[in-house]
Amino acid sequence: MEVQETRVQTDRVLTIPNILSMARLLGVPLFLWLILRPEFGGPKSDGWALLVLALSGVSDYLDGKLARRWNQISSLGRLLDPAADRLYILSTLVGLTWREILPLWLTAVLLARELVLLVMVGILRRHGYPPPQVNFLGKAATFNLMYAFPLLLLSDGSGWIPSLAAIFGWAFAGWGTTLYWWAGVLYMVQVRRLVRADAMTG
Repeated sequence: MEVQETRVQTDRVLTIPNILSMARLLGVPLFLWLILRPEFGGPKSDGWALLVLALSGVSDYLDGKLARRWNQISSLGRLLDPAADRLYILSTLVGLTWREILPLWLTAVLLARELVLLVMVGILRRHGYPPPQVNFLGKAATFNLMYAFPLLLLSDGSGWIPSLAAIFGWAFAGWGTTLYWWAGVLYMVQVRRLVRADAMTG
């Protein structure tokens, strides 16, 4: 969802957008299991893993669009949407790093950003503020990473298709990582301003 949404929020839980977000969350362990099957002696299931990831991307687009169109923006939805995004990123990082498709340093860089954001959320809560809403830059970073990961998964093979997937996958990974940290820095600036304003009014 975009930041500064001006439409009326609802407290309803069982809305179509929320059900889509919940379905995305349920897909996270399935996606991780499909990626890691070869590591535990099972058959390679990258095609099914890519399908789960693609369906997640479609539902991510639909839940926000439908919530705005049907005036079903909810507090729960604002929590589920970024939570699903981060869990898919985390599960993909675990799976691709385990399979040595992603280098450990890139995983560390992305996880470090998540740790920074967790610290910022803790500071906001201590001052009585809710977690920051996902902004456009953060959403763009997530989209780039969600393009990068399936392409890098597809690159785990031989031939011209995996080679092409590797080129585009690493390009999206570079853009996504840069935007991910850029959004994180903006969150830190936002938190710093709120804390300073609190200190001045307190």
